[in-house]
Amino acid sequence: MLEHFDRTSVIVKDLVLIGGGHSHAIVLKMFGFKPLPGVRLTLISDVLHAPYSGMLPGHVAGFYDYDECHIDLRSLAEFAGCQILIDRAIAIDLNKNLVICQTRPPVNFDLLSVDIGSTPASLSVPGAAEYAIAAKPVPEFLASWNQLISQRQNHPQKPLRIAIVGGGAGGVELALNMQSRLGKEEGFGNGLCNGFNGWILRYSERLKREKGRGKKEEELEIHLFHSGAELMQGHNQRVRRRLQQILISRGIQLHLKEKVCAVKKIKRETTLQFPTDYQISCKSGLELECDRIFWVTQASAAHWIGESGLAADSNGFIQVNDCLQSVSHPNVFAAGDIAAMVNYPRPKAGVFAVRQGKPLFENLQQFLLEKPLKPFAPQKQYLGLIGTGNKRAIASRGNFMWESRLLWYWKDWIDRQFMQKFSNRPKTRNTK
Repeated sequence: MLEHFDRTSVIVKDLVLIGGGHSHAIVLKMFGFKPLPGVRLTLISDVLHAPYSGMLPGHVAGFYDYDECHIDLRSLAEFAGCQILIDRAIAIDLNKNLVICQTRPPVNFDLLSVDIGSTPASLSVPGAAEYAIAAKPVPEFLASWNQLISQRQNHPQKPLRIAIVGGGAGGVELALNMQSRLGKEEGFGNGLCNGFNGWILRYSERLKREKGRGKKEEELEIHLFHSGAELMQGHNQRVRRRLQQILISRGIQLHLKEKVCAVKKIKRETTLQFPTDYQISCKSGLELECDRIFWVTQASAAHWIGESGLAADSNGFIQVNDCLQSVSHPNVFAAGDIAAMVNYPRPKAGVFAVRQGKPLFENLQQFLLEKPLKPFAPQKQYLGLIGTGNKRAIASRGNFMWESRLLWYWKDWIDRQFMQKFSNRPKTRNTK
């Protein structure tokens, strides 16, 4: 699929953006306000709506609908005067300055920027790639999640056992928000009703749970596997302990120091509508049969990045200098999860991709104008706001921790403000 936008100026340079990540969304918006004559913009993306990572856990919990947490790349590209190729980049030919796509002819570039995010590592575990559902790419994950919700609505009586592999912030937040949504679908445990009637409802639900633990709760199990001795190693001890307490109090079963070594499919002779189950095997000998396996391990890069010849770190991420420019190829830039700043190692978090948007835009324009690039230094620490699935959140920064319902509403306000940046813009772009 190719969308063209009319140009009156002669094209002298091609700027190609691979991926519709947070940084590139900001770049497109800024190009709409400040275009460069003679520069043709092309976006290669396999989706027309890019997910915003900050709101995805809330979307899983049912707090946001699809449109609220996705950026409309078609509209954004039109504003920027950018053509869109709906395709997946699978290679880069750096000798000929070509991007190789999955279904269409190669795309020429003079300047290239990559913002394709990351994928969970360890899908090389036998059976994981075939039978586990990776948290990224997000569209595939959401398709599987929505299918599970639909099946649950149609068959609420069927027991459901979910396994989540990965005990970082992503896995923990996913477990809590999945439980919240599935609980709401089954009519228990959402804890989100307001007012006196809501209090009565929550109280009656607690009484049901006290009597035999509640049949419906027994029909839902969530297991969280983590190879380390403690969850969320990137956060302080207070945050780790508090989230572990929350997980345990909500009946989510933790399997710490358990390294998953295999995933396999099990076929049973049964009359149930969903007869196919899976089995997780750990190095310790622990085995668990489950209906769905979600993979949320440490981030890794697409294999074709390293194969392209771009300088990459040990995990395959593109090494960039302080200007977000490849250390090996000056006409290639990168931002977001796929980039590794050589002088400023940082965890893979959406907050860094958002902060890189403006400096990336400025340096792409500086390069095209043959002007000196501007160095950029990311913040040393960032405030992590971890949603707990019940419209509460925990703030984590350095040794600081705070838990409150107010934090969730603050996070909600921040996320909505960010998304409004892509909808609140002039109907026509600046063409000066």
